[in-house]
Amino acid sequence: MLELQPQCFSSDCPSRALFDQIADKWSMMVLAVLDSGPQRFNAIKRRLEGVTQKALTQSLRRLERNGLISREVISFSPVAVQYEITALGRTLQNPFRELHEWTLAKLPEVEIARAHFDEMSRRDGGGT
Repeated sequence: MLELQPQCFSSDCPSRALFDQIADKWSMMVLAVLDSGPQRFNAIKRRLEGVTQKALTQSLRRLERNGLISREVISFSPVAVQYEITALGRTLQNPFRELHEWTLAKLPEVEIARAHFDEMSRRDGGGT
């Protein structure tokens, strides 16, 4: 069992801030998209249905600041920017892949639990 120190739950704990940033849904998806190789901003945006330009920009900046991706300016006309996973970012690939596999494997059980919860909530009048 994973043993966490109480300070890990403190709002000023650096590990909490990092966890918040790498566990963000767009960050995880950006790293998944970049797994196949370097990509330009618009290519990443096209792959991530529903992401706004602002959300993607913020996610890319956080990932770059944390050393998980690198940003390269390409001197074309017009200038282009390309993103790539760093060696540090690659260390997250297996845990994220395992989480994705768990999600797919356990989705039927989760859907049953949701249906049960929704049914019980309807019977109870929606109270908690």
